Amino acid sequence: MDSTNLTSVEEFVLLGFGIGQHNHLLLLIFFAILYVLTLAENITIIILVLLDTHLGQLPMYILLSNFSWLEMCYVSTTVPRMLFDLAVPGGIISFNECFIQFYIFFSLGGTECFFLSAMALDRYLAICHPLHYPHIMSQNVCYILVAVCWIFGFVWYLVPATLISKSSFCGPNVIDHFLCDSGPILSLTCPPLGKASILSQICLSGLLLGNLSFVVLSYGIVILTLMKTSNKGSRRKGFSTVTFHLIVVSLFYGSVIAMYLIPGGESQLGVTKAVTLFYTAVTPFLNPLIYCLRNNQVKEAMGRLLRRKGYDFVKHQDPQQPFCKKAHRKKRFTLTALSLETV
Repeated sequence: MDSTNLTSVEEFVLLGFGIGQHNHLLLLIFFAILYVLTLAENITIIILVLLDTHLGQLPMYILLSNFSWLEMCYVSTTVPRMLFDLAVPGGIISFNECFIQFYIFFSLGGTECFFLSAMALDRYLAICHPLHYPHIMSQNVCYILVAVCWIFGFVWYLVPATLISKSSFCGPNVIDHFLCDSGPILSLTCPPLGKASILSQICLSGLLLGNLSFVVLSYGIVILTLMKTSNKGSRRKGFSTVTFHLIVVSLFYGSVIAMYLIPGGESQLGVTKAVTLFYTAVTPFLNPLIYCLRNNQVKEAMGRLLRRKGYDFVKHQDPQQPFCKKAHRKKRFTLTALSLETV
């Protein structure tokens, strides 16, 4: 991202949302709370998978913990800068900072596409090939799959991003957005745009349509398999899992395709900002809730972790302290009661 190219622009101005100062404060408070909650949710999932020996061995939750880390990186690429611009008027961002945000934003979005495909593959193997699933989707294979998602995610858009960064920017330098997105940046380049815009659209279309087709095909086969299953309990559990996965896929791909692939999707600035805000700030907040809200395994892991931490807290207290004596007496009473019930 060398600024010694043909450009005469050294910085950009992000106009943000174009609303009054009072509304700036409301948005700042709302999205600051949403950002903190998003980080807390995803950190909780990561900690559960790392500390719980049962979840840490399941490929689905290895993928989910990496997906949570991805969501934290994704939301941190745009929201802190947006909060800063809401708090400090001006919105000035340097040329290099803008293109770094642009490349990381698109790379993490591409990585999310690959992770959604990997999670669809995991559910396909688990439901359609349950006998071979432990051998095919071993922990080593799962970690390789995770590494492939991260590598492909940061490689697929490297060439278009480099070409766009080498384009000429003769001014103006005002971006009517709250982040450095491809459409507003390309609109500021001096004509002709050359191959950068075409290559960017080809790479973006190939990434979205290719991964979406794989996800739809995988879950389509899964749904057909579940419909043929005679075990009602397994069918209900399988449909519940697939439904939550499809909700996440629909939220992400629906907003991204409406933004980048539908003709005229970037023409209306108000709609553009609203859709971008949805998949950059709201979706990362909703995904952990959708995946884990009704997931019994996650709830059980949370219960095991809380019980273990509570036991460790009581165990390491000083018995000489009145509070600790009371805790120890309560613990002995509970154990005695359990022993009587067992007898």
